[in-house]
Amino acid sequence: MIMKNRPALRGTAGVLALLPTVLWAQAMESGPLVASGGIDNTVTITANRGVEVRPAITLSQTLSGAELVHRRQGGLGETIAGLPGVHLDSFGGGASRPVIRGQTLPRVEILSDGAALFDVSSVSPDHAVTADPLLLDAIEIIRGPAAIRYGGNAVNGAINLIDSKVPSRLPAGGLAGATEARYGFGDGEKTAVGRVTAGTGQFAIHAEGVRRHAGNYEVPGDYGVDELPDSFAENTSYSIGASWITAKGYIGAAFTRMKSRYGLPGHSHLNGVCHTHDMDLHCTAHGGFDDPFGSPDSHTASIALRSDRVDIRADYADLLPGIAHTRLRVSHTDYAHDEIDGAMLFTRYTNKVWDGRLELTHRPLLGFTGTLGAQYTDGTFSGINVEDLHVPFPENAYGLVPPYYHLTKNVGLFLSERRSFGAVDLEFAVRKDWREMRVPAPTFLATMTPEYEAMFTEWYGSDWRQILESEYVDDFLDRNHGTKHQPFSASLGGVWNLGQGYSVGLSFGHTERAPNVRELYARGNNLSTNSYELGLAVNNPVFEESRRPVGDVLESTDSVDLTFRKSGGLLEGEIGVFYQDVGDYIFARLIETEKATGIAHNFLAYTAADVRFTGIDGQVSYQVTPASRVTVFGDFVHARMKRMDDHLPRIPRGRLGVRYDRHWGPLSADVEMSRTFGQSRIASYETETAGYNMVNATLAYRLDMGLRQSLELYARGTNLGDELAFAHTSFVKNQSPLRGRSIALGMRYAF
Repeated sequence: MIMKNRPALRGTAGVLALLPTVLWAQAMESGPLVASGGIDNTVTITANRGVEVRPAITLSQTLSGAELVHRRQGGLGETIAGLPGVHLDSFGGGASRPVIRGQTLPRVEILSDGAALFDVSSVSPDHAVTADPLLLDAIEIIRGPAAIRYGGNAVNGAINLIDSKVPSRLPAGGLAGATEARYGFGDGEKTAVGRVTAGTGQFAIHAEGVRRHAGNYEVPGDYGVDELPDSFAENTSYSIGASWITAKGYIGAAFTRMKSRYGLPGHSHLNGVCHTHDMDLHCTAHGGFDDPFGSPDSHTASIALRSDRVDIRADYADLLPGIAHTRLRVSHTDYAHDEIDGAMLFTRYTNKVWDGRLELTHRPLLGFTGTLGAQYTDGTFSGINVEDLHVPFPENAYGLVPPYYHLTKNVGLFLSERRSFGAVDLEFAVRKDWREMRVPAPTFLATMTPEYEAMFTEWYGSDWRQILESEYVDDFLDRNHGTKHQPFSASLGGVWNLGQGYSVGLSFGHTERAPNVRELYARGNNLSTNSYELGLAVNNPVFEESRRPVGDVLESTDSVDLTFRKSGGLLEGEIGVFYQDVGDYIFARLIETEKATGIAHNFLAYTAADVRFTGIDGQVSYQVTPASRVTVFGDFVHARMKRMDDHLPRIPRGRLGVRYDRHWGPLSADVEMSRTFGQSRIASYETETAGYNMVNATLAYRLDMGLRQSLELYARGTNLGDELAFAHTSFVKNQSPLRGRSIALGMRYAF
């Protein structure tokens, strides 16, 4: 297997490196309701009146128009997987996270029109990203200097989800909208989507919603079953927003609610009994350690999710002297999900976050145009280290009871500047954050009968309750120290425009990322990944060997990106080559594997190590005829740990593909074939993953009905070869293979 993969992988890198390069973004109009716009490196395109929009310094991608309509799935990861450099971390049909250049959340930041999207998808792979691709106008993948403004979590890129829930302009004719219906063979998907924007005077109101139901999806027969159990997904999302719009900009607000229920394939709670004795994992019940479930794994495990979000958005030109553009983003997120097995609620995650972001883009000063901004975030999170909410607190017992809240406050300041020197465009960006995280003591509970109260009074005195509470609280705080981090990130990049559409981009970056809540405070079983985890800040002996305080741990990435582009003409494309040298890379190190229950359970302790990433990704297209185009795309990433005899887990190997697009007037079609290569460089607790081929195709017919109306009928087929495929990036790859052959039929009417 190893010898077979290496020549193919060399071929991937060789083909990409030898081809000329440029961004090819196929943006087809999907109707009168057009995306409000994205984020340029220097200004906000949403209100770019009179402001020059410059190309990106490093590789960027946009998925919009008809291509987005056809590719959309229920999850973000499934929707954009297949773009150059983008894979997915799948967990059945309900949760899928994007993987960019070998890394997923929390090293990829998810944005909602330029503002952070707060859910708990960065905490565990079975948690869904709370954005419905069916309601998006475009998806942007931002890297390089432009991503620095979003902080250390965007070290591998920021994914900006562009929507219209806060209207940024008045609809033509006073009314615009779209409706869509889909049916999927392979999972029984039934989807209905609707959106409308109405305007009068200087005011616009927007309403949208989606209802999607999909059953367990089919998998190839080689897997042993016809469909994957517990891979179903149901989702309802709606939003209503309104704006006041002038010739110089707008200010508006929207309320969005998302409710979802989806299954967790391969989920097992048999290891809920696992616990540790010092650094020894023990998965047998005894004494006070017992199985908190006591029921078979045949029950359906699922997540029931609810997210309420309020957004205030404003983009305004010439609001202040010397300021060409002002952008405001304020949001409040109230998120919660229940993890359920059969009839048992065994844990609940919550995340309540206030976030505000202000950006000021100044007029040219000494030839520079740039943006100064500030961000403030105040969040309250709970959910980790709890798996027994269904177990009532016993009589004649005492202790701390969940939830355990993790409070975070963060202040960030950032600046990006850009200037042209003839054929060379330069840009630099810096950001500084001050983050504080603390864990207040939870509630102490004692349920003593009078007989036990008398006994404890005899032992401890009349204030026995206060004595026990003090001991438990002190022990809890000792194992959950507050942390402070001050990450700093900076980037410098340039583009040399060589003429005739050719350009070369080079950027250098230094990005610091503070550990997230799971990396810091995990102390217990994570049943979705069959692991017992120990965070950095909970008396972790593995990390404490380094004799460093947790506040000193900042994942520090020094990166170099080289990008070749060719735009215009028959040949277009963009290829990016990257190198990342990461100090204090935070990862879960295997301590031991316990198999007492019959299902392997890994004891993982978070620690820090030095690693390197190198890779290449991109695509090149050639206009064969005015009506047809062929595109070659691919990516490859290599990760190496410098001083540990192990490999990083869940690193995708490489992919090479070709796509052909053709249109005959209102009729269009495309077919895409790709090869994802197998991965044999595996972590000590992984198994090798075989490569697989994927064939996808789309056929669409668009009818222009006049008066800004159009009707489109389309069919989208994925994995048409019905090949059994496993994603090496997935925590549950063997329990959750990718979809088998699937065809979705859709009808979209826009007015």
